[in-house]
Amino acid sequence: MEYINKLKEYYSSKKFLENFIYDGNDLGVECDENGTTFRLWSPEADSIYLNLYEAGDGVKAYRHIHMKKEDKGVWSFYSDKELHGVYYDYLITRDGKEVLTADPYAKACGINGQKSMAVNLKRTNPSGWENDKAPQKGAERIVYELNVKEFSYDKSGGFPLEYRGKYKAFTCKHTTLNNDGIHPTGLDYLKELGVTHIQIMPMYDYGSVDETKDDEFNWGYDPVNYNIPEGSYATDAFHGEVRINEMKEMIQSIHEAGFGVIMDVVYNHTYSLDSWFQRTLPWYFYRAYSDGKVSDGSACGNDVASERAMCSKYILESVLYWAREYHIDGFRFDLMGLLDTDLMNNIRKELDIIYGKGEKIIYGEPWSATDTAIEYNKKVAGKDNIALLDENIGAFCDNTRDSIKGSALRPKEAGFVNGGKDKEDDILSSVSAWCDPKYNKEFEGVKAPSQIVSYVSAHDNQTLWDKLGDTAGKDEVMRLNKLAAAIYMTCQGTLFFLSGEEFGRTKGGLDNTYNMPIEVNKLDWELAWKNKELVDYYKGLISLRKKLSGLCDKSKGSYKHITDMWKQKQIVGFTINNDSTSLWSQVKVIYNASKKIFEGEYLKGNWEVLCDADDSSLWQKNISANSQIKVQPQSVLILGKR
Repeated sequence: MEYINKLKEYYSSKKFLENFIYDGNDLGVECDENGTTFRLWSPEADSIYLNLYEAGDGVKAYRHIHMKKEDKGVWSFYSDKELHGVYYDYLITRDGKEVLTADPYAKACGINGQKSMAVNLKRTNPSGWENDKAPQKGAERIVYELNVKEFSYDKSGGFPLEYRGKYKAFTCKHTTLNNDGIHPTGLDYLKELGVTHIQIMPMYDYGSVDETKDDEFNWGYDPVNYNIPEGSYATDAFHGEVRINEMKEMIQSIHEAGFGVIMDVVYNHTYSLDSWFQRTLPWYFYRAYSDGKVSDGSACGNDVASERAMCSKYILESVLYWAREYHIDGFRFDLMGLLDTDLMNNIRKELDIIYGKGEKIIYGEPWSATDTAIEYNKKVAGKDNIALLDENIGAFCDNTRDSIKGSALRPKEAGFVNGGKDKEDDILSSVSAWCDPKYNKEFEGVKAPSQIVSYVSAHDNQTLWDKLGDTAGKDEVMRLNKLAAAIYMTCQGTLFFLSGEEFGRTKGGLDNTYNMPIEVNKLDWELAWKNKELVDYYKGLISLRKKLSGLCDKSKGSYKHITDMWKQKQIVGFTINNDSTSLWSQVKVIYNASKKIFEGEYLKGNWEVLCDADDSSLWQKNISANSQIKVQPQSVLILGKR
């Protein structure tokens, strides 16, 4: 413990800060046809040997090279040969002890990430990669969260056997249910659904599965190599260039299909404390309390010290690398509430400079499992500090989620749709993305809807279908699912939902399936057609949403588009005011969570029914609404005025 404290003091000392903060952006390996350069930042090392291997699972190095000590704690070696495909690690001698480590800055690796690999990245580009780009920005962004393996593992998806659970599954054109040639699955299905962005759960190299086996499964929130694709999703995990090429092919295919790609990143902790960070410079990259106790705000055994200069630099450069090399369109930060606000704002600033203001999407979880031992009086990027974040850094809104369906952490607790009491004010707050001062008591400091992700389900906790099944009658679940979807899809903010939510995805009531078998987690594509009425309801809501400018507006003050808010027990209503780009100047929305028909005012003027309990595509049918308002039990009614 005393050892950790002494190191912490040293890393904060003037001597260390003046001598060892490296400002170059070339750490790791640079490899091309002109030669290869290795650079490792490891202050306090007495000597470092670079070991070269012929294979990624090699035990015996064919060459040992004494590296040159440079300024600022950097060690280097240059070869005039293109060492593409050569594997390597480092033997560091420090205080008379030797430690073997892979390269924390590596961009390629061998099986299970234990050996780094030199890579000429140009060689990994698929045909046409130089022309790959995200589709044009639309009126709204609607994010669909999925996992590479879950998405294509089940045979019902119609993917080729050799590509199931792999990056390559996303390159398969026009897959259909059980290969019937009729019912689309995969990207064609998502195109019909109407989502705009695909958020992919961890696809960097993680440590919780053995890449030599095909039957293991984990969500992957266990980083080992931050800048390298996960090998278990590749058709060949033994050759380091394959996973890079196949991930790029996947992204290219998703872009061609018309979607943006958002990457789920986990910079708040590592798989193990015995990481490449720790082996390279002990305790620099991790937080600890003054008594020497390791900080564990992640509940995963460690917290990364984002507030330290070289750690902050590492995370920023990693994000920029994924955006540049892999054409990633946005980033979802796991446990963002453990990272500091300065880092998050700096990431936002640098992405804006390179790609344009707000072009790359950033949002994250504004919480942590417990407190963290952050230093230097830095503030964490949690919910309480949202006012300190750039307005284009979003946060998952648990207030909206829990007010609609009940607590995600307490399975039996109900929300507005499933019988929870006194939820009406929270629902009204959710509508304006917690930006309306009159209705915001719980989420102070929100600047604009751009800071709010409105949702009811994600990979964590129960699926929406299972939650509703636990808190309501079985015959009510379909109605309540439609109502829950209608509520968050008529809230301001960025819309987000878990893959399969739209077809009643179930995990048998289980609430945290991160390490359970793929059979529990896989998408059952047959449900998409068994519950087609629910899928169609989502389709209609998504399409309607894109036509309502008053909801799509993410700017400061856009809460003013929402007027005439009212409530009574289990019923909430409001009006959306749209601009001239919308078909309807005004839209009335009423949520009826009660089990009785709600009867309201008599309408005058040119009103039409846009959505009711059964059909979310009525807006296409010109159905007049010049009569008394009637809202069916446990449903929504949406009316538009031309």
